[in-house]
Amino acid sequence: MMTAAEKKQAEAALKNIDGADADSVRISPDVIGIIAGIAIGEVKGIAGMSGGIVGGIAEKLGRKDIAKGIKVHLDEDKVRIDLNVIVDYGARIMDAATALKQEVRSTVEKITGLQVVSVNINVQGIHIPREGEEKAEKEGDQ
Repeated sequence: MMTAAEKKQAEAALKNIDGADADSVRISPDVIGIIAGIAIGEVKGIAGMSGGIVGGIAEKLGRKDIAKGIKVHLDEDKVRIDLNVIVDYGARIMDAATALKQEVRSTVEKITGLQVVSVNINVQGIHIPREGEEKAEKEGDQ
């Protein structure tokens, strides 16, 4: 016996075979994660992503994953994105999170044409710059 979801998939598959729209384009969740990762770099107050232990090990080995700390849930043409972020010390967390949601949503929708139904942000840390980093950032801002 088929579930309702299986019936829906079977009907969609038959429609694609019989219909004029037999061609298809599928966007990998990994691609959506990369797009979101690039958008994150544009948001002031977000220091970076938190990828957990595995992400930290990969970074120490010299492999940076732009989609680290990003989980993409794709259901047909709807996308849910979960972000694990580290916020800069001194940044207003809610303001940075709101800006991040808007940037990720608009960038992913613009590039993929898919509807982003939710962007969930988990703040997992605060980035406190060391003395050398603070001086370099201030000099770079001038």
